[in-house]
This record gives sequence, C-alpha cells and structure tokens, in this order.
Amino acid sequence: MAVMNMIEAINSGLATMMERDDNVVIMGEDVGYFGGVFRATAGLQEKFGKTRCFDTPISECGIIGAAVGMCAYGLRPVPEIQFADYIYPGMDQLISEAARLRYRSAGEYTAPMTVRSPVGGGIFGGQTHSQSPEAMFTHVSGLKTVIPSTPYDAKGLLIASIEDNDPVLFLEPKRIYNGPFTGYYDNPVSPWSKFAESEVPEGHYTVPLGKAKIVREGDAVTVLAYGTMVHVAKAVVEEHGISAEVIDLRTLVPLDIETIEESVKKTGRCLIVHEATRTSGFGAELSALVQERCFYHLEAPIERVTGFDTPYPHSLEWAYFPGPVRIGEALEKIVGDLKS
Repeated sequence: MAVMNMIEAINSGLATMMERDDNVVIMGEDVGYFGGVFRATAGLQEKFGKTRCFDTPISECGIIGAAVGMCAYGLRPVPEIQFADYIYPGMDQLISEAARLRYRSAGEYTAPMTVRSPVGGGIFGGQTHSQSPEAMFTHVSGLKTVIPSTPYDAKGLLIASIEDNDPVLFLEPKRIYNGPFTGYYDNPVSPWSKFAESEVPEGHYTVPLGKAKIVREGDAVTVLAYGTMVHVAKAVVEEHGISAEVIDLRTLVPLDIETIEESVKKTGRCLIVHEATRTSGFGAELSALVQERCFYHLEAPIERVTGFDTPYPHSLEWAYFPGPVRIGEALEKIVGDLKS
C-alpha cells in the first residue's frame, strides 16, 4: 500500500497496465515528455518509450479516430483529452465509430479504449475549462461512463476500464486531484494523505464497473452524487446533522440501480446532486428511474441540486457551483416534515 493523491493513483494505474499488457498505449496532447497538464502521465514515456506513450497534434477528432484504428489492430489505447470541454470535436469518432464498432461488425471487432479527461469546475477555469458533459455520453449505447471520487477508486476503476473490451469514458474531477473538497472554496485544501481513501495498493487491483458505494449510511434521505459532489454532499449532511445515506455512483453507465432502489425504499426521500447543467443532466435520468422504481415508497418529491443552464461563469463560479448553501436548503426542504 502507498499513500497517493488522485493524480498519483491514476499514474500508478496506467503504469500497472502498461507493465502487464504491451498493447496498452498512452496518447494525447502533452502526455509524453511533458507528462500531461496535470502530470498524470509523468514519467511514463521515459519508462516505456515513445511508442507506448506519445504526444499527438491538437486534434481531438484525430486522437479518438487514431485510437479507434488502434483498437481494430488489437491495441488498448488510452487517449487523453486534455480538458473535457474539448472533447466535442472527437464526439463523432467516439460515438459513431468507437461505441458502434462491436455492433456494426457483429462482434468481429471491439474498441477496448479508455478515454481519460479532467472534468468539472472549482479551479476558476471559466466556461472553456470547467464543463461537465457526462450526460451527453450516457445517452450513447455501447459507451461506458466512469467518474471516480477517491484515489483508491481512481486506480481500481481505471484498471477495470482499460481491461474492459468496450470503450469507456473515464472522467477525472480535477477539483479533487489533490484532496477532497467540502464546497467551502475559501477553506484550505485538505491533502488526500489525511484520508483513508488515499491508501492505494501498488500492484494490480480493480474496482468493478457498475457498482456504487455507500459512503455514509442513513435513514432519512438518500443522496445520489458522483465525483467532486460526493465530498460536498457528505460534508453538508454532516454539518446539518441529517441522517442521510450518501451514495457515490462511481459509474453512470453501467448504473447500479439496485443499490439506489434499495436505499430510496429505505429512506423514502431522494436528493440528487451534480455539477453539470440542470436540463437533461444525468440527474434527470436518475430522477426518472427513482420515480419509476420507488414511487410508492417516496414520502416527498425528488429534489435536484445542479449547475445552472448557463455557461460556467468565471467571476461567479461559486454561485454556479452547487455548494453547501444550495444543498443545505434542499436537504432541509426534503426532510422538513421529519422535523416538524
């Protein structure tokens, strides 16, 4: 075991898979000599060579397209899109080619690629470096979507994604690379070394895709979150003294609907939190699923706390970010009848 932050855990996961499988190839803008903009691929080119970890032109369409071709030749590419905001030029290759390859070839070819990309706000990145586009990809059949929230999960989920024979979009919440975030932006960062989730095995292990984790047990309300918002939601429910069951979804597709259903039937209430914009965000799908499966158990309307339907503002970042105030108000509203 070793104490790691999320960047180190991701780097360890990549190195582990490159050592185990010669077909694993790292590619992307500045991932080679420079080691990536957040240093997640630092040292990999030096250790494994320029044919296994290499820089690409600034062309997201080209990066994903080349990775699809590598998959057809039997490689397991791990392309990096430097920021999730710039994945849009590569969507045609990712959706029309990678996600459809197994189906359109009747299983003759697969696309075992894992597309890594930093996601979310909280670092004053503005409208072009803070977006959370995960919901767009959960709509795509044949594509899996993974969002870790701890170093332990980051490495285990990354290895499981690379070993998967279908394409996986692996989104890394950049705000928690170096430590969990409570939502209070003016508080100093607590490093991952202070938390048990920073204990990461040095060798090979996996966290299965499609299995959520209950990070806090409770019986008054179920809180569904992923990525950065897991930590924010957990901090808020503890601050308000509410017996909330906080579930870290880990993977959006495949979704662990069984764990969600069991929890909501127990609590009778559900709060959904995500950083992405509200309209057609993944929270809408979660709300529909909970309503369909748990209708007769619900004691209050399902609540959602999300980003707003605007570009991510730079100067008003903390008004946009679904922080402690908005989450707290939603929690008090949904459990209000329990306190009366």
